Amino acid sequence: MSKAVHNDVLDAALDLIATANIMTLCSQEPTTRTEAITTYMLIDVTMTAGDGNGDYTIADGTVSGRKLTVTAQASETVTNTGTGNHIAFCDGTTLLYVTTCTAVGVTAAGTESFAALVIELRDPS
Repeated sequence: MSKAVHNDVLDAALDLIATANIMTLCSQEPTTRTEAITTYMLIDVTMTAGDGNGDYTIADGTVSGRKLTVTAQASETVTNTGTGNHIAFCDGTTLLYVTTCTAVGVTAAGTESFAALVIELRDPS
């Protein structure tokens, strides 16, 4: 028996992630919004929420399914010194999504740029 999911279902999940109005570089994996924006936060970036509003774009997946592309963020100010290895996305109340990233050492008052990021939800197989 085959499996299927409509693009609207995948888009709904990606749309929710795209409601994030803050992206943070964290020194370890946060499990709560407070950890993402305070405890482990090294850099916080204000994001423009919503698909097609500037920071987020939903489209067909590279492999299959659908993807959310987060635009690159240039020269963001470092708040806390440390080594970042996770990126978190939060709205006003919820930690919405966390992913790993290549470890990067940052120093307070310096700047760091983020490459574009893709979150892909593949079709079921």
